[in-house]
Amino acid sequence: MSETDATAGTPAGHTAAADDTIHLELKTGTVTIKLRPDLAPLHVERFRTLAAEGFYDNVVFHRVIDGFMAQSGDPTGTGTGGSQLPDLKSEFTTKAKFVRGTLGAARTAHPHSANSQFFIMFAPAPSLDGQYTIFGEVVDGMELVDQIKRGAGGSGMVSDPDRIVKMRPASASA
Repeated sequence: MSETDATAGTPAGHTAAADDTIHLELKTGTVTIKLRPDLAPLHVERFRTLAAEGFYDNVVFHRVIDGFMAQSGDPTGTGTGGSQLPDLKSEFTTKAKFVRGTLGAARTAHPHSANSQFFIMFAPAPSLDGQYTIFGEVVDGMELVDQIKRGAGGSGMVSDPDRIVKMRPASASA
């Protein structure tokens, strides 16, 4: 990616690297996420915007399936909610795969229905490749993600779920 591409859309006074790094605070510590605007610029911008606004603070991990993924981003905690912003057009790619630590955009059966919900992979899931939008990856603290409370049964819905304490772009504290 060229230097121009890397800084396009970056607010004055912020670096692309800081804007593309998110700190996800869990009760067990801080997870560092690197966003991938090269793969999904619309999803990255949405995630960055919502994180900067504090949208994700205190939101639960409502669906957590051992050996698969942890899902959050629904302010209602039911798995059916989202932000007030419009849904996003899908940004599926074959350039990246769903592996441990990948951030994907959760959606309904309709490909263009992602909004604010996201998931973090515990393990590779080739069945998701090219079917869901990848927009980031955990670069530090995956062992903390591994400690998120798991759900019961096939749905993975969690009773008394763990929460996001706080989530902000690194540039917000720079």
